[in-house]
Amino acid sequence: QVRLVESGGGLVQAGGSLRLACAASGRTFATYSMGWFRQGPGKERELVAGHSYSANSTYYKDSVKGRFTISRDNAKNTLYLQMNSLNPEDTDVYYCAASIGRAIYTSWRRYDYWGQGTQVTVSS
Repeated sequence: QVRLVESGGGLVQAGGSLRLACAASGRTFATYSMGWFRQGPGKERELVAGHSYSANSTYYKDSVKGRFTISRDNAKNTLYLQMNSLNPEDTDVYYCAASIGRAIYTSWRRYDYWGQGTQVTVSS
């Protein structure tokens, strides 16, 4: 069982930055593949960035490549998402998710544990 708690969301102007953090409970954080998803009203939850359980594999949605960076600190049981050059299209609720699988999965259905979400709002 893993409990995930996100933090770091908020209101920022276009061009600004935010860093999201996801604190995980339990001793097995390092064995999970992790992802940051976002979801807007009436839309399906989409993978923004993913990080495999190992240190060497990451994934980014095309629209965030070069702007967002996912990282994890297994010693602190924490996943991060550094978001730079934010634009209003990035406005959504962002969720942290953990998968017992070892790969990075783009489908939300492959993730086993979820945080409660944190709102990111980018004003123009």
